[in-house]
Amino acid sequence: QMMKFAWDNYKQYALGKNELRPLTKNGHIGNMFGGLRGATVVDALDTLYIMELEEEFQEAKKWVEKSFDLNVNGEASLFEVNIRYIGGLLAAYYLTGEEVFKSKALELGEKLLPAFNTPTGIPRGVINLGRQDTRSLFSPCSGMSWSWGWASAGSSILAEFGTLHLEFLHLSELSGNPVFAEKASTSQLVLNRVEKPQGLYPNFLSPVTGNWVQHHVSIGGLGDSFYEYLIKSWLMSDKKDSEAKKMYDDALEAIEKHLVKKSAGGLTYIAEWRGGILDHKMGHLACFSGGMIALGAEHAGQERKQHYMGLAAEITNTCHESYARSDTKLGPEAFRFDAGTEAMATRLSERYYILRPEVVESYMYMWRLTHDPKYRQWGWEVVKALEKHCRVEAGFSGIRDVYTTTPTHDNMQQSFFLAETLKYLYLLFCEDDVLSLDDWVFNTEAHPLPVNHTNFKA
Repeated sequence: QMMKFAWDNYKQYALGKNELRPLTKNGHIGNMFGGLRGATVVDALDTLYIMELEEEFQEAKKWVEKSFDLNVNGEASLFEVNIRYIGGLLAAYYLTGEEVFKSKALELGEKLLPAFNTPTGIPRGVINLGRQDTRSLFSPCSGMSWSWGWASAGSSILAEFGTLHLEFLHLSELSGNPVFAEKASTSQLVLNRVEKPQGLYPNFLSPVTGNWVQHHVSIGGLGDSFYEYLIKSWLMSDKKDSEAKKMYDDALEAIEKHLVKKSAGGLTYIAEWRGGILDHKMGHLACFSGGMIALGAEHAGQERKQHYMGLAAEITNTCHESYARSDTKLGPEAFRFDAGTEAMATRLSERYYILRPEVVESYMYMWRLTHDPKYRQWGWEVVKALEKHCRVEAGFSGIRDVYTTTPTHDNMQQSFFLAETLKYLYLLFCEDDVLSLDDWVFNTEAHPLPVNHTNFKA
């Protein structure tokens, strides 16, 4: 019902735009997708299908067939286009077998390839999706790629170039063209070779030199999905990509040794690392890690498995506390462990909630892997809080401060709310065989990709 409400309002007021603005009842385009439109449509396809909202799925499919234009100009985030558009189209194809989704995914995938034209093969973060005919005199910039202006000195971001592998292997599998798999595997090779401070992976790497640009390490934003894609690459390869598994195991060991801390009140959290100095803060984005560690633990030896399941449960519990300690029962963008504060935001700028999925994502994995009923209970608390504080007349909106019961809304229904938050909540209450973890791997936008479809190894 929540998904239908979110979709119906998007369709009524913003169809073809990237997101719905539910308070003003209009659409938002933004600048992340470089001229691409319909982010909410593509992100919502598989959720609508899985929930058996057949009429709504057909509306979304029709938009993709008739109105989804890939001949666009403009600077797009390689990472966002890959996880939302490529991921959404691939999942829709694998779930339905409808050719339109496959052909759009492959066409769009080709437009991303110029981003990899760097001395190291590590892609830059921004790609111009325009005409890529290099002979064009009139548009010398199209098909070229830049790094985000704010990224440290023209560097590439770990979570961005490290979050292409799952999708690009499937693009090679479906097209028969190994170039996608080769491009994605280059990043893995470079990262395997480069010296890691204390075994940790900093967030910024130069695509020109292949060296780290500075030593900021985070399991939250900028780092997060790189680690997730290591373990998932191994799972998706039907446990054949042993290099990815070893990189994951080594990274997790270093994270546990250097970043995992326990607060005075007994809460386990993952701190951030700035050149050896710890920042005792955990972002909402880092809360996916409970689910990731549990997923990886399934495949460790018995002793390690117990250890990692314990760690996963502790981190997931800490993230639950960040929700439980707020007045709205929704969690802040970041929470801290210092000066007597535990699992709460201390800065005004970190008190917002933008319909993010990472906490319920971990609940879903923890439920599937332990069947402890508390995870469903915690998920239901989130459902009630979303209904109470985020549902508005024409959709769902983020809120600016989770610590007040009369929150101000931010007027944005993020596409990932339909792709991830509602999908993970739905799956939390489904039987385990609905998108079984044995057969499907979720990309970092919760788009399911099949295991072992990909015998492709670049």
